[in-house]
Amino acid sequence: MRNRWWWWEWFVRQLDRRCFLYVLLTVNFLGSIYGYYWYKNQLEATPVYWLPFVPDSPTASAAFTLVLFLYLFNKRSPFWEAFAGVTLFKYGVWAVSMILAGAVLSDKPFLESLVWTDWMLMVSHLGMAVEGILYSRFFIFGRKEILLVGGWTVLNDVMDYGVGIHPWLPLSMAGTEPVVALFTLSLSLVSLLLFTWLVFSPRPERKEELPLWFKGK
Repeated sequence: MRNRWWWWEWFVRQLDRRCFLYVLLTVNFLGSIYGYYWYKNQLEATPVYWLPFVPDSPTASAAFTLVLFLYLFNKRSPFWEAFAGVTLFKYGVWAVSMILAGAVLSDKPFLESLVWTDWMLMVSHLGMAVEGILYSRFFIFGRKEILLVGGWTVLNDVMDYGVGIHPWLPLSMAGTEPVVALFTLSLSLVSLLLFTWLVFSPRPERKEELPLWFKGK
């Protein structure tokens, strides 16, 4: 009798196929470019010294693009794997949550308040969170990397809601910034704990045989 989960096993095998990696790299690369373009107005209105803290989602997908690029050349980077995994999940979930919250708080009926760009953003950001979890099976990073990523992630939250350079929220969410700040910080901690658990658990798929990208061996 055929295994009822054969389709899932087949799909997981595709994750490490070069053709699949090329497709996913292209999607994330183009998505990153579009993401930075999406932030153009906020970037223009932000002092240059705060710019690294502004475009959260495209920076996450750009980091994952680098990870995929390294895999294609049989290299790996523990830091960028940790950074990509944590931020893909965090900002993927965050964006979907904010769009839905904005629709709930809108004066319009829930479905009428969601335009096509909202649906596009929810699908793409949900995909970010999912791909981070799926590719965690290959990641290898340790305490140093997760602590560095944790430090950056929490610092980014402090800058976003302390300085006020967080991604622009829907108009219907005006005045909810303190609640959003608490949710964002909690989501950072959940993301860090989740990827610590996912990656520190042994798996046969881990890319332990790949050399580090900056050592060339």
